[in-house]
Amino acid sequence: MAKVYATGKRKTAIAKVWLTSGSGKLNINGQSLNDWLGGHEAIKMKVMQPLILTKQEKSVDIHAVTLGGGYSAQAEALRHGISKALNAYDVAFRAMLKPKGLLTRDSRVVERKKYGKRKARRSPQFSKR
Repeated sequence: MAKVYATGKRKTAIAKVWLTSGSGKLNINGQSLNDWLGGHEAIKMKVMQPLILTKQEKSVDIHAVTLGGGYSAQAEALRHGISKALNAYDVAFRAMLKPKGLLTRDSRVVERKKYGKRKARRSPQFSKR
């Protein structure tokens, strides 16, 4: 099988994912998943969720490059990218991934700051006198 490419996004993080059939190696920014995320087990499970759901954790190799955002947003972008790549790899996986919401991009981003406010919605302190 040829390489399958997909991009995943979350907030300002972007993950470029290449998926090939192989033995289950994950290479993220030139590191393994454990080296990349360290001891964040819950976030590692989020990244592995589409692979576990489709039972492909030992049959595909993933090479990914993440940029922007923090490690949590990058991990969720990676999950989105892996899901999209699996969908392109085999259309039958769509029935497993779609109900869990893994193919949908989470569109929540930081709200812009407005003039006259300290943040997006936080007003300056009101002084009665």
